[in-house]
Amino acid sequence: MHIDSQMLAAFGECRNKVIYVFENQLFRLQICFIKKRRNTHTLSKKYAVEDATFTVRTNTNVFIYPIGPIKIMSNNKIHIFDTTLRDGEQVPGCKLNTSEKVAIALQLEALGVDIIEAGFPISSPGDFQSVQEISLAVKDVSVCGLSRAVQKDIETAAEALKHARRPRIHTGIGTSDYHIKAKFNSTREDILQRAIQCVKWARNYTDEVEFYAEDAGRTDNEYLAQVIEAVIAAGATVVNIPDTTGYCLPYQYGDKIAYLVNNVPNIDKAIISCHCHNDLGLATANSIAGVIAGARQIECTINGLGERAGNTSLEEVVMIIRQHGHLGFHTDVKAPMLNPISRLVSDTMRMPVQPNKAIVGSNAFSHSSGIHQDGFLKDAQTYEIIAPDEVGADTSKIILTARSGRSALAYRFRKLGYDFNRDEVDKLYEQFLQIADEKKEVQDEDLKALAVAMAGVEMN
Repeated sequence: MHIDSQMLAAFGECRNKVIYVFENQLFRLQICFIKKRRNTHTLSKKYAVEDATFTVRTNTNVFIYPIGPIKIMSNNKIHIFDTTLRDGEQVPGCKLNTSEKVAIALQLEALGVDIIEAGFPISSPGDFQSVQEISLAVKDVSVCGLSRAVQKDIETAAEALKHARRPRIHTGIGTSDYHIKAKFNSTREDILQRAIQCVKWARNYTDEVEFYAEDAGRTDNEYLAQVIEAVIAAGATVVNIPDTTGYCLPYQYGDKIAYLVNNVPNIDKAIISCHCHNDLGLATANSIAGVIAGARQIECTINGLGERAGNTSLEEVVMIIRQHGHLGFHTDVKAPMLNPISRLVSDTMRMPVQPNKAIVGSNAFSHSSGIHQDGFLKDAQTYEIIAPDEVGADTSKIILTARSGRSALAYRFRKLGYDFNRDEVDKLYEQFLQIADEKKEVQDEDLKALAVAMAGVEMN
């Protein structure tokens, strides 16, 4: 069904407006207004757009007054732009050689990502070679090379990418006043012209040009919209809105994307991309807020690797989109490959994954609390929203500690081939607690010793 993306209706906003706009598979458009005000009411209306009926609802207790048209982003495929080999490699100690990069790139292609940012070609001969070799190796994904808004950078990126089936040049410049004044000692007008020029240079070499507005998270929205409109007019096919410092709150980042959707006249000519850093632990939340507001590409890394505190975690955004089907979004990522590729990247980059890391951490499917274990053993869905095999992880684990209960102890004994009755488990549990108080985790050999001792008592 074709969706009219130009406008829906004159609707409402609140001061410091925060508007999240999304469609689901039932074509229900939801607009959530966050800021509460003194005079409040609820509003629900239906609008016909061609042959689809949209229901528009606001949250309750929200102040509303009229604004102009709201644009709808109708394509719900979320493009996954993997920058593990560029931004992820910037982690101290994670430097890769060309053969290691090619091996990971081939696995990223098999995983189903849409774009691989292979490196920053002008930064070193090694990076140039890596981008070149990856361009030759992969067949079904776009290969991207980073550049600054410098002609030589762009020419070098184009040369490194010349064998790629789908080359993309990723070029741009800082747009926040912090960058314009402190980094460039320049003016907004000069930065605007340099932004336009770098996109024009890149379009001389490829049809896929992505422009990044560095530090967009702290860039004035009106000026940011002016830059984005100009670079799209110059030929940018993707516009990257980075929260470079990880500063934004999710509603702020979502509002920024919504502002661009509603205030850049030619925004339908480009894909909006989210590139969020994790300095405040909000990279994943901000990226999801961005796609809800209208972005259709997420830039991310395996295991959340990246500069400083890291980037948006690929496995997290993919599974959020997969779990929350009501949002109506989808990716082409093969979820059962998430844990295997996590281990590959961790081993190759010599960067361990924290045990409590979502989706791919060693404890992601482990249960040690007695209350949790009891519920899980009755029905796994009481404490697991994702099955381990769905993301290529090992089976769920019942970890025995001093916090574990009798049901978990009996379960672990059964796994070892011992089927004790309730009274026997009660006796074993007292002995188990003595061991558990002395050790962080009770192992199989400890349980076997208890079982043998119990059998000896019964025989006597």
